[in-house]
Amino acid sequence: MINQQHLWDDDAARNYDTPGEGMFSPEVLDPTVEVLSQLAGDGPALEFAIGTGRVAIPLSAAGVRVSGIELSHAMISRLREKVGESRIPVVQGDMSEARAGENFSLAFLVFNTISNLLTQDEQVRCFQNAARHLAPDGRFVVELWVPQLRSLPPGHGGTVEVSRPGYLLVDTYDVLRQHVISHHVQFGTDLSDGRAARIGRTPHRYVWPSELDLMARLAGFELESRWADWDRSEFTAESRSHVSVYRMSER
Repeated sequence: MINQQHLWDDDAARNYDTPGEGMFSPEVLDPTVEVLSQLAGDGPALEFAIGTGRVAIPLSAAGVRVSGIELSHAMISRLREKVGESRIPVVQGDMSEARAGENFSLAFLVFNTISNLLTQDEQVRCFQNAARHLAPDGRFVVELWVPQLRSLPPGHGGTVEVSRPGYLLVDTYDVLRQHVISHHVQFGTDLSDGRAARIGRTPHRYVWPSELDLMARLAGFELESRWADWDRSEFTAESRSHVSVYRMSER
C-alpha cells in the first residue's frame, strides 16, 4: 500500500511550486480560475486536495470563498506560508472521507488528482464525499487526463510523455489494475540541492471518462458539461484530457 503522506513529504512540497511556469503559468491558471469562479457564483467553493494553493489562492483573490481538504501535512504547511487559515481554511484528511462543512455551491478536483486514489472504491467514495458537501444544486468539477493506451507500442509497458531540456516524464502501465506510475526525471545544473539529477515517482489509477460518469451517477450526479480544457473547447476522441462538470441530480 502506498503511503501518500510519505509521497507528498517536505521535499515534494518544497519543490512543488513553479511560479509562472508549467501548471503555475498564467495561460494554465487564468482560464482555470475564470471557469471555477463562474461556476461558484456567489457561493462558497471547496477544493479537494488543495495542495499548496495553486488554484485556491488566485480563486480566493477573485472573490470566491474557498475552503480545502488536503492529506499532506507538508503541503498544508507550504500553503500556510502564503495565506492564513482565516482566508482559506483547510481540513487535514483524505478527500474521500474528510468533512469540511456543507452547502458549498462548488467542489472541485483539478490536475488529475482524483487518480491519486488508487482503487475504484476510493474514487467512488470521493464522489460520494463531494455530494455530501454540496448544496442541492451544487456542482463537482473534475479535471483529468485521458489514458493514452493507444500510444503503447506492442509488447511495451511504457511511454515517454514529456521530453524537454532538463525534464523527462515516462509513464509505465499496469493495464490489469488500471495503474500507471509517472517517473519524473529532472536533470541539469540548476537543481537547488546540487545533484546531477532528481527522480520522483507518483502512482495513479487512471479512469476512463465513461467510468467517471458512472461513479458520478452512483453518487447522485449527472454530467452537465465536458470540455477538452478550461477554454471550453470541444472534447473529442483525440483529446488528451477533459474538464467534466457534474451537477447534483434531483433528490
